[in-house]
Formats: sequence, structure tokens, C-alpha cells
Amino acid sequence: MKIAIVTETFLPSVDGVVTRLRHAVERFTDQGHEVMVIAPDLGVTEHHGARVVGIRPVTLPFYKHRRFTLPTPTVDGIIRGFHPDVVHAAQPILLASSGAYAAHRQRIPLVASYHTHIPRYLDLYKAYRWGKRPVWWQIKRNHALADVNLATSESMKLELSEQGIHNLHVVRRGVDTETFHPRFASDAMRERLTQGHPEKKLLVFVGRLAAEKEIHRLRPMMDRRDDVALAIVGDGPFRRELEEMFAGTSTVFPGFMEGEELASAFASSDAFVFPSVTETLGLVILEGMASGLPVVAARSGPTLEQVTDGENGLLFDSGDEASLERALERLADTELRSRIRTAARAEAEKFSWENASDDLLRYYEMAIELHGPRV
Repeated sequence: MKIAIVTETFLPSVDGVVTRLRHAVERFTDQGHEVMVIAPDLGVTEHHGARVVGIRPVTLPFYKHRRFTLPTPTVDGIIRGFHPDVVHAAQPILLASSGAYAAHRQRIPLVASYHTHIPRYLDLYKAYRWGKRPVWWQIKRNHALADVNLATSESMKLELSEQGIHNLHVVRRGVDTETFHPRFASDAMRERLTQGHPEKKLLVFVGRLAAEKEIHRLRPMMDRRDDVALAIVGDGPFRRELEEMFAGTSTVFPGFMEGEELASAFASSDAFVFPSVTETLGLVILEGMASGLPVVAARSGPTLEQVTDGENGLLFDSGDEASLERALERLADTELRSRIRTAARAEAEKFSWENASDDLLRYYEMAIELHGPRV
């Protein structure tokens, strides 16, 4: 099969979308499929045998930390020259929308996937709330072109369905259980992340430091608890504000981590904390579980599909400080914590990236079948 993937983000960027697509490309090329990725030009021209075609990006005024590529007719010509069997538009809102329209014009089977819940994010950026209605209009218009639409969770599928998006399916999630593993626990890393106080209860957050991650909701906890250390791993547009907000508390900002260093940050902690309720899935939850960590997460539809309270994690209500406090008190129960660690690792082992990528491939085949012969 010849597969064209048009995406708003790809390597060397690091986020859940890139992680999913990177593993998919690797799986597809290993199976003998020919893959081309069209993405913002960040210097990568090839990945695991797949050609990466970069399109010049720009910096948008409301999100200066990352560069995006605006819709462009250039994509139409690139896809026409490649002549793929299927086009996958990942989050068709800017560049990927050009992929969706190119597939539509050229009568190529199209799969469109929804990863980032932009309308919900706009609620958190007060200056841009006016854009919520036109963004939904654009999302619905672009996804209407697809033969198959994909969501990353059942709750997100339901919300998209309520917006009138059809032919919806949920793509399987995945995690690298070899990269993220309890064996990477390190006394040196724990010493570093607790700033020399390894006896404290170490909570770790990993992700892009942006307003929609709702990390600021953890600040009151750090005022109340002198037995807790917090490591906020990552980088992003909200980092400076967060560093100022958490100044004077037992919080460390080690910056961006990857590879074994990141695996060690996970495994050396006592729990992974996930305060966001805007995520469409939160693949990082599975990375925490694979590392053998209890996940302490704010309740949301997608989170409830991954975390079962008291079994493989602990849940609290977003914005409810007492609820978070109760979750932390439960974490102090040694027997419960040990049981959750074992169950979390077992849960993560069910979700290989190979299976998730094969699932995506089946949706490509479904789109080809539904589309029918090309004229």
C-alpha cells in the first residue's frame, strides 16, 4: 500500500500525535508499505525508510512556542505526484486540511483523525474564545470529506458525533513497554528530582507546559504539603509562568527529557500526576503505567477509559483540592500503592504500538473499501 500522511506536527517535535505517527510509520515500512509524510519543515527528510516532505512553517501569534504550516496548494501537487492508495489527514485544521482537500479533489480514500481538542483549549485562552465557533465549523467541514474518521477515545467519539461528524471509530492506544519500565528507577534521579530530599513523596508530571495542561491546579497542594516533591518535566509556552507560580515550593523544572533519562524520571517517582481534563486521550498516562506508577488523575471522559480508581490508579475531581488531598492520602497506603503499581504495569502491557498501528492500517483498508474504485 502507498500511504500519504499529512500532519500538523512530526519529528523532531515530541507529543502524543508525533509518538503515535512515528510508531505507525515504523510499523508500516517494516511491513513493506511505502509511506510519505507531509509535515511542517523542521529539518527531518526521512524516518525509518519513509520520505518526509517539509513545508515551510510559520509562528502563530497565539502559540509562539511551536511552528505550524498554514494550508497550501503545494500539498495537492505533492500528493498527485506520489499517487497514494490512501491519505491520512492527522488533525485536519491547518496543513492537514490541505491533505484532506487534496484527497477529495483527487478522489483518493481519506482517513481523518482527531487528536487535539482545540475548541476546549480555546476555553482556557480567554482572548481567543471568540474563535470556538469558527474552529468547530472548520473541523466539521474537513472531517465531512473523510471516508473514515478516527477519535482517540470513546468519550471524544461521542462529542464529535454530537457535532455531526459521521463514520467515527476509535483507534487503539499504545505504549512502548520496553522503553518505559520499572527497572529504570534510579536513586540518583530521585535525588535530583526531589532536590536532595528522596524521603519525600515524589510526584511527576510529564508533558508540554501549556495552559491547557492545567498544571497550575497543583499549586495549592504544594502549599499544604511539606512531605511532597513535584517534578514538572517538559517545556512549553507556559513554563516561565509556572516557574514563577511554583517558586518557593518543593518543585523542580528539569526541562525536556527523552529516552532513558525520561524513563528514569518516571520510574524513580512515587506517582504520576495528570491534572488535565482537556486531553482527547493522554498517552502519557500509559507511559506512567508502563513505568509501574500509580496514576493520580483528574476525572474526565478519556481518563476514565484508562484509569480505574483504586485498581490501576487514583482519581480526583479537577479544581477540588480536598479531592486531590484524599487521593494523596490513599497513596500513602503501602499495600494499596503496591497493588496499583502491579495492576498499572499489567494494564500497560496490553497495549503495544504494533497492535495500535495495525489497527490504524485496518482503518486505511476500510476507507479504501468504503470509497470504492477511483474514477
